[in-house]
Amino acid sequence: MGFFKRHTGRANYDLLSNYSYYLPGFGGMFMLLLLFGIGTVLGTLVLTPFTLMYPESAATYGNIISYPLMFIPPMLYASAQSRRENIFATGYALDSNNFGRRGGFWMAVIVSVATLAAAFASEPISALLPPMPEFLEQAMESMLEGPLWTGLLTVSVFAPFFEEWLCRGMILRGLLQKTSPAVAITVSAAFFALLHMNPWQAIPAFLLGLLFGYVYYKTGSLRLTMLMHCVNNTFALMISRIPALADAETFMDILCPWKYTCIYIASVLFLLSTIVILAGIPKKEGARSSCDEIPPLEI
Repeated sequence: MGFFKRHTGRANYDLLSNYSYYLPGFGGMFMLLLLFGIGTVLGTLVLTPFTLMYPESAATYGNIISYPLMFIPPMLYASAQSRRENIFATGYALDSNNFGRRGGFWMAVIVSVATLAAAFASEPISALLPPMPEFLEQAMESMLEGPLWTGLLTVSVFAPFFEEWLCRGMILRGLLQKTSPAVAITVSAAFFALLHMNPWQAIPAFLLGLLFGYVYYKTGSLRLTMLMHCVNNTFALMISRIPALADAETFMDILCPWKYTCIYIASVLFLLSTIVILAGIPKKEGARSSCDEIPPLEI
């Protein structure tokens, strides 16, 4: 029975529990990054013949095929490492429920709004960057073209699940057990930014990654950070589909100064309030994070 069920009662078929015992440090982080790079090459190799034979279909459905493939190598490696450690080491759940007195529903509402507030508040920083190169802009636009359902599947489902699994569920959860929370959150946010592979996405991703990381540190909930990621990406996708906003680089281009200033101030205040709320969540006694501890498997 011990090999098929954990002390917490979670069955072995639970996807996230397959990774509970692998806690990557800095070396493990670079290994996962290397394997993600291998996965990116794998996705390109698989997609290339499809693109040559069916260019129109590849432009529409290519991301649905190639995106999950990028994460297969790191997921296989992390699962193998976790199985190697599960008899001897203490594990930590990728998804916990340390929501404090407000509970999961209200915490989900708060962090969702905070995500949009953080994205709005970071706009002036993004606006300082030079114009995006045309080839890169076209590549990003191609990801959002095609049927709405393909865009939603890629940016609102695949990206939140796979990227949060890697950046928060694996990297941040592991680093929280080995270094200070500030270092762990900052490094995991930088890792998240690096995955986007260009400054125009990386800088906003780093800033959002700091917020996602703090939420994960305080709640241990991967579902919350997946939700936040989904909210941010879905909002960006919906905005890109509005013809009147197609040529706008930032909200500064479509809002009058006083409206923009009012929304900006409200966003900053809400973001600060969210951080205060999260800071008030009680920390588990003796724990380095809010991830639930999982004992070694029974033999």
